[in-house]
Amino acid sequence: MRLKVIPEDFLVEEQLRVLPSGGPYSLYRVRKQEVNTLEVQAQLARWLRLPLSAVSFPALKDRDAVAVQYATVRGPGPARLSGSGFTAERVGRIPRPLAPSDLVGNHFAVTVRDLSPSEAEGLGRRLTAAAEGGIPNYFDAQRFGSRTESGDFPGRRILRRDAEGALRAVLAEPLIGDPADVRAFKREAAARWGQWRTLLEMAPRPSNLRSVLTFLCDHPTDFRRALNLVTPRVLSLYLAAYQSFLWNRIAAGYLQAQLGAPSGFVEVAGETLPIFSTLSGRLPADATIPLPHHRAVYGDPVLTKVVEDVLWAEWLALSDLKPRILRRAYLPRGQRRLVLRPADMSVSPPAPDERFPGRQKITLTFALPPGSYATLVVRSLLAAGEE
Repeated sequence: MRLKVIPEDFLVEEQLRVLPSGGPYSLYRVRKQEVNTLEVQAQLARWLRLPLSAVSFPALKDRDAVAVQYATVRGPGPARLSGSGFTAERVGRIPRPLAPSDLVGNHFAVTVRDLSPSEAEGLGRRLTAAAEGGIPNYFDAQRFGSRTESGDFPGRRILRRDAEGALRAVLAEPLIGDPADVRAFKREAAARWGQWRTLLEMAPRPSNLRSVLTFLCDHPTDFRRALNLVTPRVLSLYLAAYQSFLWNRIAAGYLQAQLGAPSGFVEVAGETLPIFSTLSGRLPADATIPLPHHRAVYGDPVLTKVVEDVLWAEWLALSDLKPRILRRAYLPRGQRRLVLRPADMSVSPPAPDERFPGRQKITLTFALPPGSYATLVVRSLLAAGEE
C-alpha cells in the first residue's frame, strides 16, 4: 500500500460552520499544495503588509497534500491572492477571526495505490465497517513534525525543565518538519554551539532564530530567557506534539487493558499502537480521554493506572505537565474522543494503477471531525484485518 504518491492522491477540504455575514475581517478560501499552512500564513502577511497576527487559520495542514482551507485577514483585502504553492479567493467578510471551533470537520478524498486485488476489495469493505464499529482515534504522524530525527521531543525537554536541551532542538537539532535551509543551519549550529555571533551571521533570514541568537550574544548561558524568545506559537506546537504522543500511549494502554489482544498494529512517530477490528459495543460510543495536563482528572481507576505508568516511563508525574520554564506557551486542556467513526463514505471501484503496473488503486472519500487523521484511518483499515 502507498499513500500520497503524488499530491493529488490526498485531497482535504475544511468544512466551515461560519457563513459570511459582514464585518471587519476578510474571509478567504485558500487552496494550497506542497507548502504548509504556516508558510502560506507568512506569505499572505508579507503580501498584504500586515503583521503575522492579522492572518488567522483555524487549523494547520501539512505540505504533502492538496488542501482547501479557510483564513481570515484583518481589514479589507483583494479579491484574489496567489503565491508560492497557493491561491486565495475572498468569499466574504465576517465579524471576527476564525477559530478552531468554527470547523465542523474535514472531507477527504484519498487515493490508495500499489494494492493487490484482495487489498483493494477489502479496503472499501473495511471502511464501511469502521463507520459502524470505529477505530482508535490516535494522533497521526502529521502531528509530530517537531520530533527530532533522533526521536526526541522539544516539548519533553521543556516539561523536564531542560532549557538548554530544548534550545538545542530549536537551534541545532533537525526536526522532522524543518525545511532544507533550517536543516543546513542546524548542522552548523551543532558544530559551533556557543559561537553565537558566528551563528547569528549564518542564521536564515527572515527567521525568529535571529532574535534568539542576538540575545545569546549578550547573555551566552541564559538559555531559559533565550528559549522564551522563540515564537510562542512554535513553543505551543512543541508542547502539543509531545502531549499528543503521551495521549497516544495512554489511549493504547487503556484499550489493551479494557479489550485485550489487538487485531493488528499501526506505527506512529516510532510507536507501535494497537488496532482493534471493532470497538462498537466494547466501549461507550462517546468515550473520551483527557489530554495529559497537570489539571486533568482521570476518574476511571484503570485509566488512572495507565496514565501513571505512561508518565513514570517518561520520568514525569501529572504535576510536571506544566511548562514552568516558559512564560507565554501552555499545554492545551480538553478531552479527545477515543473512538473515531468516518462519515459520508464512498468507495471507487478498484482500477489499474498507472504508477505501479500490475497493481490496483482505489479512492476512498469520507468525512472526519476536526483533529482526526485520514492517513491513520486508511493505515488502520489495512492493519486491523477482519473478524
